[in-house]
Amino acid sequence: MSGFNLLHLITKSQPVALRSCSLPSGACRTKKTWPVSFPLEELKKRLTPLQYHVTQERGTESAFTGGFTHHKDEGTYTCVVCGAVLFSSNSKFDSGSGWPSFSDLVKAESVTVSDDFSYGIHREETTCGQCGAHLGHLFDDGPRPTGKRYCINSASLAFQPKDGGTSSVSSSVAEGRAEGRAGGNTGSSKTEL
Repeated sequence: MSGFNLLHLITKSQPVALRSCSLPSGACRTKKTWPVSFPLEELKKRLTPLQYHVTQERGTESAFTGGFTHHKDEGTYTCVVCGAVLFSSNSKFDSGSGWPSFSDLVKAESVTVSDDFSYGIHREETTCGQCGAHLGHLFDDGPRPTGKRYCINSASLAFQPKDGGTSSVSSSVAEGRAEGRAGGNTGSSKTEL
């Protein structure tokens, strides 16, 4: 029995079609095929080490350390890499998972979902629909009416206040990100994200 079939039996998930690159469907897309792209050197200069690790290396911030986990201001959450609008504060809820959670997208094309088989389990990875930055994962245990939980790393988000101010990162968010860097954890603890 192949590892793929065994994984299907263990997770009871639906089998996925494999592309010629031998990766699950959706995993063959490269950064070069996204509508917006940035040179990696520019991103290394512009993003914090944690933001770069999460968005470009598919990392995960530690649970309850992200600055947007308990953020309650009204506005929109955007991609920290390209500025694309992703989520509204109206769809944000406290899932207790330790990461910001959203039940719906601002626009269906805001986020791309692809299969992720890392760590021997099947999850659905979420990436920015414009630049391909890793955001987090999608789960089917969210509130009604969507039943979706977009479990997103704070480090992959920026916030645009409802009052129309410029895209900003509040001091509590900056502190949360600094704590993530100071702790030396760049996603080495494997949790649900």
